[in-house]
Amino acid sequence: MSTPPLASGPEGTDALRPLLDTVLHALDAGRTARGGPLPAGGPPTVAARLRQATGDLLPEHGDPNALATVVRALAEGAADPAHPLCAAHLHCPPLAVATAADLAASTLNPSLDSWDQAPAASELEALVTRTLAAEIYGRAPDGSTPDSPRPSDPPDSRTPGRPTPGHLGEAVITTGGTEANQLALLLAREAHGATVRLVCGTNAHHSLTRAAWLLGLPEPIVVPAPTGRLDPTALATALPDGPTLVAATAGTTDAGLIDPLPEIAALCRDRGARLHIDAAYGGGLLFSDRHRTKLTGLDTAHTVTLDLHKLGWQPIAAGLLAVRDPHDLAALHHHADYLNADDDTDAGLPDLLGRSLRTTRRPDALKIAVTLKTLGRTGLAALIDQVCEKAQELAALITAHPHLRLHSPPTISTVLFRPTAATDDTVAEIRRHLLTDGHAVLGRARLDGRLWLKATLLNPHTRTADLTALLRLVEGHTPA
Repeated sequence: MSTPPLASGPEGTDALRPLLDTVLHALDAGRTARGGPLPAGGPPTVAARLRQATGDLLPEHGDPNALATVVRALAEGAADPAHPLCAAHLHCPPLAVATAADLAASTLNPSLDSWDQAPAASELEALVTRTLAAEIYGRAPDGSTPDSPRPSDPPDSRTPGRPTPGHLGEAVITTGGTEANQLALLLAREAHGATVRLVCGTNAHHSLTRAAWLLGLPEPIVVPAPTGRLDPTALATALPDGPTLVAATAGTTDAGLIDPLPEIAALCRDRGARLHIDAAYGGGLLFSDRHRTKLTGLDTAHTVTLDLHKLGWQPIAAGLLAVRDPHDLAALHHHADYLNADDDTDAGLPDLLGRSLRTTRRPDALKIAVTLKTLGRTGLAALIDQVCEKAQELAALITAHPHLRLHSPPTISTVLFRPTAATDDTVAEIRRHLLTDGHAVLGRARLDGRLWLKATLLNPHTRTADLTALLRLVEGHTPA
C-alpha cells in the first residue's frame, strides 16, 4: 500500500484538488437527500441512518470511498444553518470565503504555541486581535491603528501585556464565548484576588456562573432580570462589599436583548466594581453604523467577549476576549523552555504562550482576517443590517397574524413568538414536531413565565417568502 499523500508540501495541492471535488459532490448529495433544514425522523432514525451509511469505522482494510461516504452521511444528517428555516440558535451559516480560508489553515496546520511553528500566523493573529480591540476600545488621539506599527515601536511591543504606543486595548483569540467569559473571570481573579465576587443577571450566559465554579470563586450573586435585561437599580442593591466583577450582556442568548450598558458602567465606576460585558452575540453590531449605538458603553468595560461565529459568519471557532488595559493579559504569561526560552525571547522571537491558556492552537485568525479584508466595514455592515431588517420584518408578520403573538420588537435578530391560545406544553410540542418532521428548526426561550418559540435570523439570504413559510408551518402544527 502506498503512503497516503500529505495536504501540504510540493504535492499537496495536486493531492487536495480531486479530494475537494469529492467533498463538494458529497455535500450536494447529502443536502439533496436531506431535502430540508434538518433530517426527518428524530434522533433514533438519524442515528440508525448514519450507522448504516458509515458501517465499520475501523475496517481491517481501508475504504478508498470513505471520504465520499462519510461526508455524504454527515451532510444528510446535518442541521443546515444556511437553510432559511433553520433558525433556532446562534449558529450562523459561514461565509464561503471564510470557509475557504479555513481550508488553508487546516492545510498549512500552523500551531500557535511557538513562533517557529507559526511565523506568519502569529503576526496575523496579532494584527487581527488589535484590529478588533480597536473596534471595541477605539484608537488613540494620534489616530494610530494596530496594523500600522511605527519604526520606533520596541521589538516586543506586540507581546500580550505590552501595549503598542498610541494603541488602546488588546485581545486574545478564544474558541468562543464560553472560553472568553472564563478568561474574563480569571483575569478579574488575578487582578483583584480570589475573593472577587461575580454579580450577573439571570439573563446572563450560563458559562459565567460555571466559570466562577471552575475557578473556585465565591458563590455568584445572580440578580433577577424579569424583563430579560439587567436592571441597574436591582444591581445596585445586590452589589456586595469587597472586590466585585459585574457581568453585563450585549445580546442575550434567549432574546437578543442588550443590558443598559451606560447605566451599568456608571454604577460600576461609582462603586469601584470591575465590568465585563459579554457581547458574544451583539458585538457584531460594532461594524454597522446603523446599529452600533446600541452598544454605547461597551468601551468602558474592563473586558469584552466577542464571538464571530455568531454575528460574524465565521466557521466555528472564532471567539475573542478584548481587554481595555493590555497589561491585564500579563497574567496569562507562562514559561516552557522548549517553547519560549528566555534567551530566544531576548533574541527577539515572539512569546506566544501568553496569548492563550491553550498550548496547541489553530490559526483561527486567518479566516477572520480574510473576511475583514474581503468584505470591509461596509460589507459586514450590509450583512448585519440585512439580518436585523429580516427580524423586524418577521416581527411585523407575527404582529399582523391573527393567531400569533409577538413577545417584543427584536433588538438584534432574535424574534420570540407563540400561538396566541397555546399552552406552554403545546409550544414545546410544536417545536419538537417541526424538528422530528425535518421541516424547521426553531429554538425555545422562557421569559415572562411563559415558553416562547425563538427564531434567530443569521442568514442574510432569507427572503420574505421564507418567513411566511415558517409561520405557516407553526400555524399548521398548532391544534385548532
